[in-house]
Amino acid sequence: MSSEPAILTTTVGSYPIPDWLASLPSEQARLDATRVVFDIQRQAGIDLPTDGELYRFDVNHPDTNGMIEYFIRPMAGIRAQVGRGDHEAFAAKSAMKFRRKAAGVVEDALGEGSLNLLADCELAAGVAPGPFKFTVTSPYMLARTLLDRHYASFENLLMAIAGVLARQVCGLPCDCLQVDEANIPGNPADGPLAAEAINQVLDAFTGRRAVHLCFGNYGGQTIQQGEWRALVDFLNLLHVDHLILEMAHRPLADLAPLREVDPKIAIGLGVVDVKVNHVETPEQIAHALERAAGVLGEGRVRWIHPDCGFWMLKRSVVDRKIAALVKGRDLYLGRT
Repeated sequence: MSSEPAILTTTVGSYPIPDWLASLPSEQARLDATRVVFDIQRQAGIDLPTDGELYRFDVNHPDTNGMIEYFIRPMAGIRAQVGRGDHEAFAAKSAMKFRRKAAGVVEDALGEGSLNLLADCELAAGVAPGPFKFTVTSPYMLARTLLDRHYASFENLLMAIAGVLARQVCGLPCDCLQVDEANIPGNPADGPLAAEAINQVLDAFTGRRAVHLCFGNYGGQTIQQGEWRALVDFLNLLHVDHLILEMAHRPLADLAPLREVDPKIAIGLGVVDVKVNHVETPEQIAHALERAAGVLGEGRVRWIHPDCGFWMLKRSVVDRKIAALVKGRDLYLGRT
């Protein structure tokens, strides 16, 4: 049996909704689509695939991938209907520049309600031909999308969400749990608080633990302004095996600060840009790895992946980017 490559490949989470699933949505169709997503990644040689997050798909809201609503709406204590007064109160919050409407209004103590991550993870595990990664949105990002009319402080709200998610991820039948956070890069001062909440979720899971951080993506646009330099202290607080960091769409100057990441934390770098339709060549990906090694040192990068999820791109583009990711890694390692 061949040994594990020095650099592993993974995807970040979402995959474009197949047209046939959107046209005729059903539980069976979604399960079949999940099989397809796993098989595409396995055939390409991805070491740790994701399930495509197809369980979050809402036929009534096809322009989102459910990163927020999938988690928020089922929770007890949250009202999904947002009135004018709620809208105006949320719009006045200075911390939320990229979202005009609250995902929900917190009116009572939070509870799991009908949220059931175990059921969706079990379905994915049933069709995953090997180890896979399951993704959960960060409690910090979820908290930032809510209008709080119960907890009276952001910290109390945040830790309540973390508690709900921690109970949800305990015992999930996946090889790796990934927590996704796209808001803290624009609010680095909240790093210690966000890390405390994220760690509560991570510590509840037994297995590989990862945190994905990016600067946001909607329609190819960067949502958060910031740089990795301001986030190093936050990264070092995380209870993770590895990080999944946006880098393909970032300036080269963002690489150097990652030298300060704790050596016990493996670095994962985005080498595939999800904000463009251009398909990277294996040579471009190998060059990105050479450049990273020159800045961070040989052996520091242990994972490569896309910058973020693929849900906004066409499948024909996505599948070629996935194939190029593996071929570029193999070219860099001399495995071809």
